[in-house]
Formats: sequence, structure tokens, C-alpha cells
Amino acid sequence: MSAVGMKSTHSEVAKLDFRKGRGIPDMETLSPDTADMYLSLGLREQGKKILGYPRVLMLLSSALDRSVQKNERLLETSQSKDVITIFHGVRPPALTIRQYIERIFKYSACSPSCFVIAQIYMDRFVQNTDVLLTSLNVHRLLITSLTVAAKFVDDAFFNNAYYAKVGGVSTSELNRLEMKFLFSIDFRLHVSIDTFQRYCLLLEKEVSEGLQIERSIQSCRITESWSNKEDSTWYSHSC
Repeated sequence: MSAVGMKSTHSEVAKLDFRKGRGIPDMETLSPDTADMYLSLGLREQGKKILGYPRVLMLLSSALDRSVQKNERLLETSQSKDVITIFHGVRPPALTIRQYIERIFKYSACSPSCFVIAQIYMDRFVQNTDVLLTSLNVHRLLITSLTVAAKFVDDAFFNNAYYAKVGGVSTSELNRLEMKFLFSIDFRLHVSIDTFQRYCLLLEKEVSEGLQIERSIQSCRITESWSNKEDSTWYSHSC
């Protein structure tokens, strides 16, 4: 079953929790504190459209960076071995997690809330598979979870061929990653309002834990290949 087909299957459930087309919970039903949190994360716009990247991207990249660093220290100091999956590459990509997330946002037109949903999906994947997030698999898990989130949450989305170019993998590889990912999370795509808000609060905690803001990306030109498949290469694009 394709992800597009699954969206139509689960859409009635999704609309109970998320505003149609943007994946944003209905602001009129939220407390003032929660509404302010969504505005702070960049999940909702106030007044004119703000140029640049929503704050949620920076916080998500920080949270994933922390998780990757913690897991890689654990693997280095313990006798346990990493579980190798189709999401693993031969070497870490040249792009940082933040650069990769901002690239996906810039070219995919995903709503900001998709990135929160993608984090929830990634956590479900980790819980079901016992796979540790590392620098070798986090990028593929990101593009896969965001592809699934966009199809499920947003009314308008691209096909896998486009997302594959944005993410630096081939279409055939993204198709395989998507199906593996969906089966690994048991096709559990529904996200409740409570779960969504809890993850937003966890992202907000990144600020109080000494988040260091990186410099903005200076160039969007990508040339590095990070695939463990010969047919998967970075999609070169000039800003």
C-alpha cells in the first residue's frame, strides 16, 4: 500500500486533531500558553510572513544532535554493536543535521508542523526496532519520516521522486526506505493533540539546556554522496 493511499484511509482520524491542509491544531481550542508556544516555534505565523526558517527546525536539529552524540558515545564505550539497517550509510554525510533539515524545509514546502510529526514518527521507529540514531542513519530517517509526515498531514505534497532529489537519495531507494519505515512503525501515523503538544514542549526545553545556535547556511550547493547504494547521490542545486 502506498503512503498516498494510507493518507486517504486515515484522513478522517487526522482531521479530528489537525487543521486541514497545514497540520496545525485549531488555535481557538488551545490555551493562551500553548498558542504562544506554537507561535514561538514558528508553527503559526502572526501578521506578515516571517522570512527565514521556523524556530522549530533549529530546536529539532539540536535535539537530534544530542541524541546522536549520546548514542555514539554509548556505542564507543560499550560492547554492544549498532543494528545495521537499510537506513545506514557507509559514512556520515557532509551536511550537518541542521543544514539537512533546513534544506528539506526550503525545497519540500512541508508545513513546519510536519517536522514535529516526523520526530514523533522517528521515535516510534526507534522504539519498535531498538535502532540507535547515529550520524550514519539519522539523515535517511529524517527524509523518510518527513516524506511520510507530509503525505499524511499536508493537503499538498510532492511525489517520492521529488523528495528523493531534495534528500539526496534515488527514487527507488526512498521507496524502499518508506516501506521499511511504515512497516517498522506498524503504519501508526495518527498523532493526538496531546502527543503533538508534548513533543513541542520537549523541543522548547532545548533552549533551557544550553542550546548553541549555529551560523546560517552560506551555500545550498551540494556535491557529497552519502549513500550505501550506487544509484543514490546528492542532488546538486544552486541557491
